[in-house]
Amino acid sequence: MVNETMKDSFRTTTRKSNNEAVKTARSEYSHDTLVYALGGLGEVGKNMYCIEHEDEIIVIDAGVRFAEEELLGIDYVIPDYTYLVQNKHRVKALIITHGHEDHIGGIPFLSQVMPLPPIYAPRLAAALIRKKMEEKRTRDLDIIEITAESKLNTKHFVISFFNEVHSVPDCLGIIVNTPNGRVVATGDFKFDLTPVGNNSSDFQKMADVGYFGVTLLMSDSTNATVEGFTISEKKVSRSIMDIFKKTHGRLIVSTFASNVHRVQQILEAAVANDRKVVIFGRSMENVITIGQKLGYIKIPSSNLVSPEELSRVPAHKLCIICTGSQGEELAALSRIANGTHRYIKIIPNDTVVFSSSPIPGNAVSVNNVVNKLTRAGANVLINSPLNSLHTSGHASQEEQKLMLQLFKPKYFMPVHGEYKMLKVHKETAIETGIPAENVFICANGDVVHLRKGNAFVGARRIQADDIYVDGNDISGLSTAVLRDRKILADNGLVSVIVAIDSRTNKILTKPTILTRGFVYIKENASLLKEGEMIVYDALKKTMSHKTTFGEIKNSIRNSLGPFLYQKTKRNPIVIPVVLNQRLQNEQPLLLTNKSSKPRSKKTQD
Repeated sequence: MVNETMKDSFRTTTRKSNNEAVKTARSEYSHDTLVYALGGLGEVGKNMYCIEHEDEIIVIDAGVRFAEEELLGIDYVIPDYTYLVQNKHRVKALIITHGHEDHIGGIPFLSQVMPLPPIYAPRLAAALIRKKMEEKRTRDLDIIEITAESKLNTKHFVISFFNEVHSVPDCLGIIVNTPNGRVVATGDFKFDLTPVGNNSSDFQKMADVGYFGVTLLMSDSTNATVEGFTISEKKVSRSIMDIFKKTHGRLIVSTFASNVHRVQQILEAAVANDRKVVIFGRSMENVITIGQKLGYIKIPSSNLVSPEELSRVPAHKLCIICTGSQGEELAALSRIANGTHRYIKIIPNDTVVFSSSPIPGNAVSVNNVVNKLTRAGANVLINSPLNSLHTSGHASQEEQKLMLQLFKPKYFMPVHGEYKMLKVHKETAIETGIPAENVFICANGDVVHLRKGNAFVGARRIQADDIYVDGNDISGLSTAVLRDRKILADNGLVSVIVAIDSRTNKILTKPTILTRGFVYIKENASLLKEGEMIVYDALKKTMSHKTTFGEIKNSIRNSLGPFLYQKTKRNPIVIPVVLNQRLQNEQPLLLTNKSSKPRSKKTQD
């Protein structure tokens, strides 16, 4: 009795000590400012960064990542929003840096799981978000347009902005003053001294903020492995104009729909060379329509023709602008290459221009489209050092160094990039004078703590898994579906059909095995016959007593799966099909099931 009392006392003391330790740990960081990413680290895309202090969270960007080819049937990859949903009452603002899909594409999905806070976005991004939400039939969002002169105040944060140059107008960097220091998030940027459009980098504001001190800089790492400076958009403009002058047949130009400046350059070249313009691709149509309303896209209405008017325009007077520069299967250019487009087919003397570079993972798809277009007789031009048909919207190494020198941060966190990009960006930061121990290469979910002007990576992690979106499903169920697709692709499917009589608990016919994508049936007939006998023996044991349909199916899977793996080293999906034959209105079955309703003479479970 004494020993049990001592044990109880020890357990109580230990429990109290553990609780006190947890409380102490929480109290240690309860006044810290936390910085973490739900997406955008170790990957290109899916950008979503959070800054948290006590009862407030602000979110910077809400993007998607386009699925790689190995993600079969998956449309997008989005962050796991669980933490934000659990703390939705603390989320005070969603701030958008610019209007690219990897920064705004996740907003419709986020709105499905939680009420959105006010969305602060620059002018073009705000218009694109409104259009996106209208298509989803969601219109009750509070979207507030911001500029570089805007300022936001919450209980704990003071937020301001600065202009940057990117491949889309209205691109902003973000300055967040917190109780524990100043955080700067650059978003996507490059330094172009001869930019297209009215935007230019606000060097003065960046330098001023750097002079007063930056605790933590979060900077774009996409082109960290590219040496030198990114070429100017004006150089691309000259190359495009030169191609328009030299081309005598139809011109088909494909680029990113969201690259508004590039689209405007193509339109200007078409007008200058007296070509009519036809637009293919829903996203391209949307961006051009919005761009025209906002004044970023300018083209006389007389130069725009509808697809139905194509046949009336001479080949040397026609320019087609379309989507599909990344080889997307359903995009306009892919359908043109496959000969399945409703309005246009490739003819000899057509010139197809890819005014883009493949995103990592898309090179194979792009090459397939290029080969199909070439085989159909088109002259295909892709970006190369010889023609400068594309320039990146992201800073190369020297521009990244300039950003670091302007802000002179005490601590640095490279973002928006695969691990190698983050690693190289760290080395670049060290070259500019930042101590190696002050540079944090983090993964999604890692938490950087700011405490009284200092920073460190804590032990705490935020849940930050990938969620695969199949259609509009963001429940995470598509993750299981994707797993099944991978198994089907690698190992195939085996179906076991067996007929039983539930009145007598007897097997009417021996099991039959059918396969798809598993083994070649003619060469493996003996293997399948042996498998059928193993299933038959297992079923006889299972049905020797009162059982259920679920137990029968499990018996089939548990007996056949290990046998097939032992013989072939493969794990196909095993699908049992149980046919039950009995008379209507019989007495309750020995073979029990959840449903007690009478069944027809033949049923299948």
